[in-house]
Amino acid sequence: MSQYYDQPKSTKPTVQEHDVIMRGRKNLDITGVKQVESFDNEEFLLETVMGYLAIRGQNLSMKNLDVDKGVVSIKGRIYDLVYLDENHGEKAKGFFSKLFK
Repeated sequence: MSQYYDQPKSTKPTVQEHDVIMRGRKNLDITGVKQVESFDNEEFLLETVMGYLAIRGQNLSMKNLDVDKGVVSIKGRIYDLVYLDENHGEKAKGFFSKLFK
């Protein structure tokens, strides 16, 4: 009978948090990573709970990877962090094409 009383009352699914922490433009810690799509010493492509994230830089390397916790640590010279979102990408492209006509 105690098995019915020990269950949590909320059955809401927990959403994994997504944080990006950069230290000195050399170390990057990212949480909420679903998987690493591709990487080399100039670019990482990560699938996160908030969409795809591209990290570009120089001499990039993976310092830590914990797939179970969804944590990735990257070191190197970081130039660019970009979320790849198809819907917003079209709006930005349209805006810039009008601006430079």
